[in-house]
Amino acid sequence: MMLQKPSERGAALLTVLIMVAVLAVIAATTLDRLSLSSKLSANGNALAQARMFTYATEAIAAARIEDLVARDAAQTTLSGDLLGKEQTIPIPIGSATASVRDAGNCFNLNSLVTETGGQYVASATGQEQMTSLMVVLGIQENVARAVAAAGADWADSNISPLPNGAEDDGYRAVATPYLASNRLYAHPSELRAVKGVTPAIYAKLQDWICALPDPVLSPLNVNTLLPEQAPLLAMLLPPGKMNLTFARSYLAKRPSNGYGSLIRFWAAPEIAALEPSPLVQGQVKLTSNYFLLNTIVSFGELKLAGQSMIVASPAPARVVWRSWGEEE
Repeated sequence: MMLQKPSERGAALLTVLIMVAVLAVIAATTLDRLSLSSKLSANGNALAQARMFTYATEAIAAARIEDLVARDAAQTTLSGDLLGKEQTIPIPIGSATASVRDAGNCFNLNSLVTETGGQYVASATGQEQMTSLMVVLGIQENVARAVAAAGADWADSNISPLPNGAEDDGYRAVATPYLASNRLYAHPSELRAVKGVTPAIYAKLQDWICALPDPVLSPLNVNTLLPEQAPLLAMLLPPGKMNLTFARSYLAKRPSNGYGSLIRFWAAPEIAALEPSPLVQGQVKLTSNYFLLNTIVSFGELKLAGQSMIVASPAPARVVWRSWGEEE
C-alpha cells in the first residue's frame, strides 16, 4: 500500500476545508435570500390587505357622501359629522382611520384654462385668481403672475408661450430637459414641474391647490369653507382687494344652517361693496360635488396613507383617482 506524503494530506485537507467554506457561504446566502423572499412576500401580502381595506373605506365614504348630498339638494353644509371629522373604521386586523373634506374648496389648477372647441385655452380669470391667492400667501406679485402664466401654458393646448409664461423652449434649456404637458393637470404635484415654481413656492401652495377633473373656476362652497380657509375667499378678487382679516371674519359669521341662498351671501353690505364680477358670483356655490378622502391603514408594521378623489354627481358617487404612500 502506497502511503500519502504529509504534503499531499495537507493539500487534501485544505481542499475539504475550502469546499466546506464554499458550501457554508452558499447555504448562508440561500437562507438569507429565502428570509428576504419571505419578508417581501409578507410585506406584499400586508400591502395588498391594506389596499383592500382602503377600497372598502372608499365604498363606505361614497355611500355616506351620497346620503349627504341627497339630504338637501339645495345646499351642502358641515352638518352630519362627515366633513372634516376623523372616523375610526373597524377592520379585522390592525386599524384604519378616514376623513372626508370638501375637495372643491381649493384653487383648481385646471381653472388656469377653459375648454373651447375641444382645445384648452388660457383663462385670464384663472390666472388672476391664482395670482391673488399667491399674494395672500406672501409671494411677490410679479413672481406670482409669472408662475400663473407658466401654469396656464402647462395646461393649454397650444405651444405659444404667454407673456411671462413658458412652453417647450423654456423646459428644454434646463439641466434635465423635458416638455410642457399641454393637457389638464392630473394631480396638484404636477405644479412642481412648472417654470418658476421653486420648492419654497410649492410648499406655500400645496395645501391650497387641487386638480379637479374639469377646467372650471374653483367651485368654492361658502357653506363648508372654514374661516382658516379665508385666503380662498380673498383669491376671488384682484390682489389686495379683499382684506384677509375681513374674509376670515365674514366666514366665521356664517349661519349655522348654511346661507340657504347665494343672494343672502352676496347681499351683505360689506361684501357687496367689493363689487365682485358676475363670473365670480356664479363661481361660488352652496353645494359640493368633489370630496377628498384621506385614509390611514395600519397593518402589522405597515402604515399605508391614501387619498381618493370622489365625485358625487352624477350618481352613484365614484372615485376618479387615488394615490398611496407609506405614512412616515
